[in-house]
Amino acid sequence: MTMNIGDVSRRSGLPAKTIRYYEEIGLIRPARSPNGYRSFRESDLHRLAFLGRARALGFTIEECRALLALYQDDGRESAQVKQIAEGHLARIDEKIAQLQSMRATLAHLVSCCAGDDRPDCPILDDLSAGTGNCHGG
Repeated sequence: MTMNIGDVSRRSGLPAKTIRYYEEIGLIRPARSPNGYRSFRESDLHRLAFLGRARALGFTIEECRALLALYQDDGRESAQVKQIAEGHLARIDEKIAQLQSMRATLAHLVSCCAGDDRPDCPILDDLSAGTGNCHGG
């Protein structure tokens, strides 16, 4: 059974634009009918679902490319897959630490701001000077 891009978009949950992009960068290679239309197979749908899930977990395009290659390689070692996932997990942990630091700084600035009708504002002071300080707190 073959599907057009609309069918595969609905079934995979990916926008047609994303599917065309994945084709453009070589992640999928749908067949072309004599009239030039894309003709997707069940295996294409499976690859797109795989890519959708991997992207939802935040894997980069290149990581997705590597994971797809490993998925299709019957001789793969799970250690190779784990290495990619561990690298991604480390980057997520770094982002979480950065977000927690940003949150702490912003929470401090918000607590310092009186939020009244006076013009002085520690939030704007910090944005202009990068001090992170507040007085009287």
